Amino acid sequence: MAIALIVVGLFVGVCSGLLGIGGGTLIVPILRMDFGLSAYSATATSLFTIVFTSLSGAGTHLRNRTCIPKLGVVLGVGGAITSALGVALANVSPEWAVMVVAALIIAYSAYNMLNKALKLPKTEKEGASKPQSAPAAPDAPAAQPAPAAEAIPAPEDFSVTKKVLVVGFCIGLIAGLASGYVGVGGGFIMVPLMTTWLSVPMKKASGTSLIAIIILAIPGVIEHIVLGNVDYLAGVLIVAGSIPSAVLGAKLIKKVPERSLRFLFAAFLGVAAVALVLNEAGILG
Repeated sequence: MAIALIVVGLFVGVCSGLLGIGGGTLIVPILRMDFGLSAYSATATSLFTIVFTSLSGAGTHLRNRTCIPKLGVVLGVGGAITSALGVALANVSPEWAVMVVAALIIAYSAYNMLNKALKLPKTEKEGASKPQSAPAAPDAPAAQPAPAAEAIPAPEDFSVTKKVLVVGFCIGLIAGLASGYVGVGGGFIMVPLMTTWLSVPMKKASGTSLIAIIILAIPGVIEHIVLGNVDYLAGVLIVAGSIPSAVLGAKLIKKVPERSLRFLFAAFLGVAAVALVLNEAGILG
């Protein structure tokens, strides 16, 4: 069991650093389905590990400048306000309700991310297969450039306005409630909403999300500890694997194209949502 949990942590850490999630969307289903923890214990233990995993990944993102610190702090403060409320709601809800709500939120986030990915232009790898046009005659007028596909703001071009901060705070409120209720960091909500509502580039959204997760998860973790819901052994073993691998994931983000990151995030969320539903229906065990 110990080795299996460390391996889970390794995988979760890479996903966390690369996609900007705390890893709860993976940890909760795994602890629930494979290790037999109750819904309450799975969500509490997940939230406990998320703080440490996010710290590791966020540090690398800050060093690499692949995040927007000010926006991350605002998101986190908004989330911290509502995360304890989410924990309180989870503790008076049936276990199946917690898991179903988690699946619905995850599936919605997957849809948003996939829809956005499909609208983005493909990478320039296709350039080699495009037919070469004949050289223009000396007197021929210059060809007009084709209309550009939906542009992705360059990371360094993104400006943090008052409107961005207000919308970010509202996103944080939503993510915090979901974080406490479902036992996740909230990145599976913050990343899609940042890219959709604020047009934050995916390579900036991931690191920004991790900064926010550190802040918003703490009140929920404290409340779960007080309620006695955390399985510390499982949590520590997952953290042992996730801390070093989160650094690796954060470094990989510079090497993965924006469109591929979005498809990867959508696929990850879709699998997690389906797994939760099947498990609660008794199909997976």
